[in-house]
Amino acid sequence: MRYFVAPGEDRRLTADARRTLRGSFTELSDGVTHYELTGPEDGDVVVMAGGLTIPLFYWDGLVAELHAHGLRTLTFSAYGRGYSDRVRARYDETLFARQLAELTDRLGVTARPLHLVGTSMGALVGMVYAARYRPLVSTLTLVGPAGLAKPRPTSPHRLLRSDLLAGAVARRRGLRMLRGHLGHNVRDPELGARLTETVLDSLRFEGSLYAVFDTLQHLPVSGRDDLFRRTGELGIPTLLLWGDEDTVTPPDHFGTARTLLRPQHHHVIPACGHMAPLERPRDVADQLVPFVAARTERLDS
Repeated sequence: MRYFVAPGEDRRLTADARRTLRGSFTELSDGVTHYELTGPEDGDVVVMAGGLTIPLFYWDGLVAELHAHGLRTLTFSAYGRGYSDRVRARYDETLFARQLAELTDRLGVTARPLHLVGTSMGALVGMVYAARYRPLVSTLTLVGPAGLAKPRPTSPHRLLRSDLLAGAVARRRGLRMLRGHLGHNVRDPELGARLTETVLDSLRFEGSLYAVFDTLQHLPVSGRDDLFRRTGELGIPTLLLWGDEDTVTPPDHFGTARTLLRPQHHHVIPACGHMAPLERPRDVADQLVPFVAARTERLDS
């Protein structure tokens, strides 16, 4: 799909603009990445990969919980999200895994045990990263992972296969579609409204809708059973978490995920939608902290 600037994208991510924005920035091979590396300097590092639309602010509640337990955290906005560059490239799992690999290497966090957390689409990116850099990953936590729905003719990567159609849909209906998607992510309407406002604000930067819809075109979020199966064969200690009222990646897929991943621990969070780290940060931390604490060495140690 050709790069475009959609109506309403009235901001540009320049060096001057970034001086007024929250977080840190680093230039990687594909573009500038927006990140925050915070928490106790002597703590093990938990790296968090987010979903289709979410900037790094999504993780704030969980970050605070993990810091209170002595863990250091690295959050970042994937290309096209938050304040990271809207790159003119194919938005597929290779791009996102490379971004994650370059960022962790640049910041020197791979020298110590690295605990990787991925939610929704970010879970797919996390699994791809884990397969390519297995010795670096001490634990893998997947929260409401995408990928286990059965492919259908209306699956995004099939429906948007045509560049002309993908571009037309993104320009004319993209913002409305994303509003509807965000409204289904969490149970609490007030929290959902705040999330939508935050995401839509970051979508005002030029190239944002292009980035989201190019991702939908080139990163399949259904029919990924083989990726789950291969991840389960890596031997990485894995934690699987799911919201019991997740309507985006329904709990019907929980059993399949358990069978394919063979996680060391799994847990369903009650009264929780698709975005458990945002909706129930303390419940996620209650599962994640002891899981991470029990595995403090890299697999290549």
